[in-house]
Amino acid sequence: MELLDKLNWRYAAKAMNGEPVPEDKIERILEAARLAPTSSGLQPFEILVIKNQEVKEKIRPVAWNQSVITDCSHLLVFAAWDTYTEDRINYMFDLTNEIRGFKNEGWENYRQMLLSSYPQQDSNENFHHAAKQAYIAFSQAIIAAAFEGVDATPLEGFDPDAVDEILGLREKGLRSAVLLPIGYRKEENDWLVNLVKVRKPMEDLVTVID
Repeated sequence: MELLDKLNWRYAAKAMNGEPVPEDKIERILEAARLAPTSSGLQPFEILVIKNQEVKEKIRPVAWNQSVITDCSHLLVFAAWDTYTEDRINYMFDLTNEIRGFKNEGWENYRQMLLSSYPQQDSNENFHHAAKQAYIAFSQAIIAAAFEGVDATPLEGFDPDAVDEILGLREKGLRSAVLLPIGYRKEENDWLVNLVKVRKPMEDLVTVID
């Protein structure tokens, strides 16, 4: 019940007070994102943690001028791979073999299957697939933030091309997918803070097929 209580407590804060979030909480939020499941275990994204206020100030105008961009403690940018390459796929398979200490024939066959498919696909299609994986980690970061008693505001309202340029993401083979300001709510400036959380009733959301 504790987790559900935290999820009922959380909401997308519309104003933050600039108070810094302790680094140990940020580390646990990032670790939750790192532990997220992804397709084939490839983790096809990176997370940029922006504490620099000047960089936040540059991003705010291309993110609908939302105050949480500059008033948050840490701005997380989830940036997906721009495409799948042989090197990127091999890195994760080699890392798996190194950490587990052995090679598995089935796992190696699976590697070859991915190598024969993903790199040949359209790069835009690959980016959108990678972005979906980034969203899984993004979601876990939101849950972890709630568990830590920290506010997190999911943001899709931004110009990704502009953010990519500000952060030099394209040169790194990355494209911004979604933003997550982390901080503490400023209740007196937040129109949403006291409104009741609205979600579909369970019967309208879930269908059980016996």
